[in-house]
Amino acid sequence: MNHMKSCNCTGSLKNKMVRILAVLVMLAVIIISLVLLIDQYVQRTSSGYIVGPDETPEADTILVPGAYVFPDGTVSFMLYDRLCEAHELYGRGKAGKILVSGDHGRKNYDEVNTMKKFLLDKNVPAENVFMDHAGFSTYESIYRARDIFLVKKVIIVTQEYHLKRAIFIARELGLEAYGVASDQHDYGEVMTIYKLREVVARNKDFFLAKFLKPQPTFLGETIPVTGDGRSTDDQ
Repeated sequence: MNHMKSCNCTGSLKNKMVRILAVLVMLAVIIISLVLLIDQYVQRTSSGYIVGPDETPEADTILVPGAYVFPDGTVSFMLYDRLCEAHELYGRGKAGKILVSGDHGRKNYDEVNTMKKFLLDKNVPAENVFMDHAGFSTYESIYRARDIFLVKKVIIVTQEYHLKRAIFIARELGLEAYGVASDQHDYGEVMTIYKLREVVARNKDFFLAKFLKPQPTFLGETIPVTGDGRSTDDQ
């Protein structure tokens, strides 16, 4: 009799474990499906605003999101390509101002001054290059472009994998945004990691830009992009 009870208990435990496992698998499938659906939604709704240099409409400014810079002040391949594309669009007269936005939250790491120097070396006048020292994320860069620099119509220049999310954020925040892809190099195997991370980032920014709309880390006084970019230089 005791042996039969033991068998019944073991069988009942196994059934419970199977049911729990089935529920967990079902939840995982639902979550993954939602993540992929949101990812596709962000891409589909923004891809129509990616244009070539010739088709790009004129705008208030060209926005260049930051990327890694080396300790010696050399820009990474990704950032190099973004800046070169922005310079080309500026030369075509697509916008009279360039807004470089990135991380300058630490004394020993400065994306924005590095970007501005790159553009100055290409003979862009200092008054036409604005720096956003607190562009700590794509969302914050675009929010601050709207609220600090009073941008209404913008051309965003970055790699295509990133561009769709940037355009989505900008349009959800009320900007008339277009994007030009700056993929000029083979960035290597790291792109696999970047593209996987981008799926998560698109989901995060879907909720931030569409529903939550939190303020960025820093706001402050307005610096209209119609003015003089030297007002954003380090004081």
